[in-house]
Amino acid sequence: MVSGRVLVLGSLNVDLVTRVEAHPRPGETVLGEGLSRLAGGKGANQAVSAAAAGAAVAMVGCVGDDDGGRAYRERLARLGVDVAAVRVVEGATTGHALIQVSDDGENSIVVVPGANEEVGAAELDAVRSLGPGDVLLLQLEIPLHVVCEAARLADGRGARVVLNVAPYVALPPDVVALGDPVVANELEMAALAEAGAETGSLLVTFGANGASWDGDTAPAHALEGGRVVDTTGAGDAFCGALAAALARGEDRPAALHAALAAGAAAVQREGAQPDPYL
Repeated sequence: MVSGRVLVLGSLNVDLVTRVEAHPRPGETVLGEGLSRLAGGKGANQAVSAAAAGAAVAMVGCVGDDDGGRAYRERLARLGVDVAAVRVVEGATTGHALIQVSDDGENSIVVVPGANEEVGAAELDAVRSLGPGDVLLLQLEIPLHVVCEAARLADGRGARVVLNVAPYVALPPDVVALGDPVVANELEMAALAEAGAETGSLLVTFGANGASWDGDTAPAHALEGGRVVDTTGAGDAFCGALAAALARGEDRPAALHAALAAGAAAVQREGAQPDPYL
């Protein structure tokens, strides 16, 4: 079986992470324990996950001309991700995410887009290289008009579009319909329904309760030791492994199994990526 490529068009962020006993209420100040500088951004997280699952992966996006951006390109290359289409934007800062992780493993995140806002027409050239058997993996942390054009281009070239509608923003109906599948968590699924969006294929993740793909359900994988350390990036690990399996030509049950296994592994480590330090 000949595997296709996975092309991930999306965000690259430097994550600044602190741990808190509980998330602050509005107007409340709490003390954080430690401050870690980790690799993140939904696009890059998913690219790393797909590469770890054995796919040939290319990352497409933008970083700033700063130490964080240069280190990130080098890091992805070390992890086996093709970074030829990761553009360094002069005068821009690399995107950042400010993350609080509570004692129960839940997180809250503020994203500062930085160079991710510069993703544009230049990045679409890489999408034009896709063909049948390839997978384009998209999320919504870059300009939406680029996401929409990329999905249409990829579909027109016979590639499969996997659309992760996170963080949720309403998309044109024709773009949503191209997702095969559209990947959403419970909140994003509700937002899709409220917007009246019609999906051709919908894969919903339920955290510890597994996932459902067009009504076919699968349980979550058991956690080794049963302990959740950090949920940051678990959905991204799921999407990357899913895309890798689909690029290998695996069927839905096998692809879903691989994605759930990756998601379960992700919640048992700190940070959105394995070996997360820049």
